[in-house]
Parts: sequence; structure tokens; C-alpha cells
Amino acid sequence: MVGGDAYVDHPSFGTAIISRLLEAEGYKVGVLAQPRYSDCEDFKRFGRPKYGFFIGGGNVDSMVSHYSVAKIPRAEDEYSPGGIGGARPDRSATVYTRLAKEAYPDLPVILGGLEASLRRFAHYDYWLDTVLPSIAEDSGADLISFGMGEHQTVEIARRLAAGEPVESITDVDGTCYLTDFDHLPEKYVECAGFRKVASDKVAYAKACRIQMDNQDVVSGQIIVQKQSEKYLVQNIPAKPLVRWELDKVYALPYTRRYHPIYESMGGVPAIREVQFSIIQNRGCFGGCNFCAIQLHQAAGHQRSADSIVAEAERMTHEPDFKGYIHDIGGPTANFRFPSCREQMLRGMCNGGKHCLAPTTCSHMIVDHSDYLKILRRVRELPGVKKVFIRSGIRFDYLMADPDDTFFKELVEYHVSGQLKVAPEHCAPNTLAYMGKPPIETFNKFKDKFYELSKKAGKKQYLVPYLMSSHPGSTLKDAVYLAEYLYKNHMRPEQVQDFYPTPGTVSTCMFYTGLDPYTLKPVFVEKTPEARHCSAHCCNTTNPATPKRWSRPCS
Repeated sequence: MVGGDAYVDHPSFGTAIISRLLEAEGYKVGVLAQPRYSDCEDFKRFGRPKYGFFIGGGNVDSMVSHYSVAKIPRAEDEYSPGGIGGARPDRSATVYTRLAKEAYPDLPVILGGLEASLRRFAHYDYWLDTVLPSIAEDSGADLISFGMGEHQTVEIARRLAAGEPVESITDVDGTCYLTDFDHLPEKYVECAGFRKVASDKVAYAKACRIQMDNQDVVSGQIIVQKQSEKYLVQNIPAKPLVRWELDKVYALPYTRRYHPIYESMGGVPAIREVQFSIIQNRGCFGGCNFCAIQLHQAAGHQRSADSIVAEAERMTHEPDFKGYIHDIGGPTANFRFPSCREQMLRGMCNGGKHCLAPTTCSHMIVDHSDYLKILRRVRELPGVKKVFIRSGIRFDYLMADPDDTFFKELVEYHVSGQLKVAPEHCAPNTLAYMGKPPIETFNKFKDKFYELSKKAGKKQYLVPYLMSSHPGSTLKDAVYLAEYLYKNHMRPEQVQDFYPTPGTVSTCMFYTGLDPYTLKPVFVEKTPEARHCSAHCCNTTNPATPKRWSRPCS
């Protein structure tokens, strides 16, 4: 197992999950964390692997780790020893795969994780400002495992161990491979090839829609896209782990610590926030256009209550535990059910439809009772003083619940003074392109939050996550947001400038200037000066005070 992060044996880290899973299947696993990349010698450190390499770029895309949205190099890396940057290369998944192939050219390399998942098709690369072919072509990997990866990993490992050549392992759900025209599957949908999407933005937008519409495990079809010479074949997505399978994964014997070798280097900062946190679900049916979950985790599933409570109980015996569980959540903390019964039978809706925007779908299952029972059980454990919720609360889903019991207990027991929420913007046009609900929904949530906090005798605050320069957002929208924040006495900690990462609908809009679902033009602000100006507007405490505005605004 090769990973782009320092090794942390915690179920919030992909390398830990996959290596522990393989170990549980009976394999001996060597973990090569952040290998030196000047040559391939580190890849020979454990000797020749018996079956091959499983490679991931890390929990965070290496380019996002290395560069700000302004493409300025970052000095820090939370996933490296001491938080110091430079321990992994740019495009680490590609570099590690090439080095593994250089070390042992005849050994299979299976490339997975976030970085590979989001680059599996021809994609726009923000840092080079160009379209690149699939990472399968660039890296030379034998297989791409997309999504969370457990089912694929176990099946591929078993077949390699049985002596099957990697070239014949082309039928595993949740994988991609390169082949020639004569060996394409019998039935598939095809999107425009690399050369076409690199030169034709309409073709790129149409390809994006085909890819997004076929990521559901129930309704998705095999996708084919020609690269430079060969064809990329994406098999249908792997089935998400069902409840007992998720429970099994999270019950593996993680130490929940970084490797002792990092102690003298200052540890690994990324563990701090998650060491005493619990993942209760995976995936999200929220469908925000700027989010990579649609292409990586999909709608997801949830662990059982007993599994979550058992993990919390184990946590109370850890020597560093002080009584505070920082989070019981996931990509969206308060999702404990599929979006609707139709999703389970026919899959998620296609065509850019959203479960929660612009309004909550009438078929939505809105129920916090199961999540509430879990929180109550964990609160009652001996040694637990507080249970906080720090991962995203989907406030529009919460407001759709006619029973406000959960909302009341959230305010009374699970807020650590501040609750982070993500309205993202307030301008109607921008929110529509984001796939977010109108600001009126957030206003109702905000008012009720402060009302319930006052009744509970607590002085608590909302900390909004906001985004500037998203496709569709004009400078006028940025000023509108600044005025909204000022009028509502809201002071966000920061405003994130939109970051066009591979594999999202919003990145498609950013590159093409088109909505992939309608092919209508979308305004996109690309100049650094105007993007900076928009972010500054949103960060300004009082937009009526001219001296606080940057020069471009004046």
C-alpha cells in the first residue's frame, strides 16, 4: 500500500482502511507512506511484493494540498509530519504509479483514492489550465479503483492471489481500465473522447452530463471514453457497503494514532480534529454542484447504532481521551436514511435534479429520530462529558423535519459555542448554479437556531461557510452577499474562493462557461483581480465603509 499521507492508523484515512481490510482478509501488507519520489528506490524497500501495488494519492488531492486557489504554494501540509509541506510530489498518484512501474515493471498497479477517482475521465486541470487525458493513461496504472474502494480491493486482491493476470480483471464494478476498440464491452454509453473535449467545450459539457448521470449504482451504465489511442472503460459503480459491512470495516483494530516514527517530527496535525470523532455515514444525496462526492462517494449508507456506540465506548478507554467526542457525523452529519424509497428501487434522479434544491422533494424521507437515539446513547456512556457535531449539518433537511426534537437537542447538547453551516451564498442566481436552496431557507434556520439557543439559556453562534467566484456569481452578487452579512450581523471566519478541482459539475461550468444540463451560457469570473475582489467583498465587515474595500472595488 502506497499513500501520499503520513501513516495514521485511523478510519478517517483511506490508507489505513484499505490496509487493515487487506490484513483482515489474510494478506501481509507493507505500508509505504510518503515515499521519496526522486527515484524508485523506496518502492523496493520491502522487497518485491507478491501480488502488486495498491496506490492512493492521499486524503486530500495533492494539488490542493500544495497550492492555494490563487496557485500560490502552501508551506504547510496537515497530512505530513510536523505539518510541513513538500513530503509528496505534485500529482502524487501519477508519480507514485510511475515509480512503482519503474521498480517492478511486470507487477500490477491498482490506483485508487480521491485523486485517481476524480481524474478517471479526461478532465480540466485548473493548475495547467488545460484538459488532460484520464489518469489511467498518464500514470500507466493497470486498473483505476474509483469510489470508496473496499469491494473492489478485496475482489482484485483475491483474483491476483489466485493467479489471474491483471489484464483479465476487467469486470469488477467500481473500476476503470484501458483497452482497444476490439475489446470494448457489448453494451455501453459513450461520451466524447479526450481530443474532442479538449478542443470543444460543448462536447466537454455534454460528456460531463453523461458521466454524472451514470454514477448511480442502480441506474448507472458502463461508460466509454476514447483517450489518446486506447479507450477508457468505466464499469458501473461498486455497490456501497451495506450496514453490516460498514460496521465490520469500522471495527477493525485501528490504533487511532499516527505511526510512532513521527513523534520526534511533531506528529501529524490532521489527527487532531478526527482522533475522537466518529464517522456514522458515507456519501451525501445533497448534490451540491461544487462537491466531488457525486463522483466519488455517491449517496452512501450508514453504520448501525450499535457499531457507533461501541466505537464511542472504546474511545473512552484511550489514554488521551478527556471526555469530549468532537463529532458524530460524516459528509452530511444528519443523514441517516436514503433520500427516498425511489432511490433504493430506481437510483438517484438524473438530469441535474437535486433532492433539496431549489425546494425539498416531496418524496424525501426526513427523519432525525434514529440519529437522535444514537446521540442520546453516546451521551449516556460513562466517561463521556460532551458529544459535539462539527461536520456539516444540512440545515435545509433539518428545516424540512416537522418534528423539532432533534433541533432542540442539537442546540442544547451538541454545539460547542459555534455551529458551522454552509449556506455558501445568498444571491439567488449563484445559489441556483451551486445546487443550493434559496437563502430564505437559511434565514428560517438561523432565526430558529437563535430562538432555541435563547430558550436553552445559551449564547451560541452560527459560523457560515461562504464561497465567492462560483460560476454564475457576478461582482454584483458578491456585493449583495456582503450587504446581507452586514445587515444580519454575521461575521464569517473566512470566504473560500471557488476552487475548480477535477470531477465536479461546477468545474465543468468554470472551464466551459456552460451549464452541462441545459448547455446555456454561465457567467464565469476568471481574472485573478476580480476573483480577489469578490472574495474581499464577502470578507468585508462593513461594505458601507469605503476604506475597507480593495482598490478594484473602488
